[in-house]
Amino acid sequence: MTFVVTDACIQCRHTDCVEVCPMSCFHEGPNFLAIDPDQCIDCSMCVPLCPVGAIYSEHDLPEDQRHFVAINAELARRPDWLPLLKAKGPLPDHADWADHSDRLSLLIR
Repeated sequence: MTFVVTDACIQCRHTDCVEVCPMSCFHEGPNFLAIDPDQCIDCSMCVPLCPVGAIYSEHDLPEDQRHFVAINAELARRPDWLPLLKAKGPLPDHADWADHSDRLSLLIR
């Protein structure tokens, strides 16, 4: 099993989670973080640090978020999505998108 970043991270991208990851699994895109499933050791240290509840164990992933297993894997393998090792602030307008009904449509790949 691995941990998965879900749609609550889109247009938000808090990065507190990356500093506790012992395997440096998080990869950064323009408006989302992805966890590399090949590197994740299922430690769960990142989960409580996500202020928007965007990170789930693959085992506990809500049904409507299951497609993010493949999205995380795809994006983490992209050469332009580099590992993120240090926290940086969320996107400046992250609060404006919190209630957007279709966050997946905002994902920049």
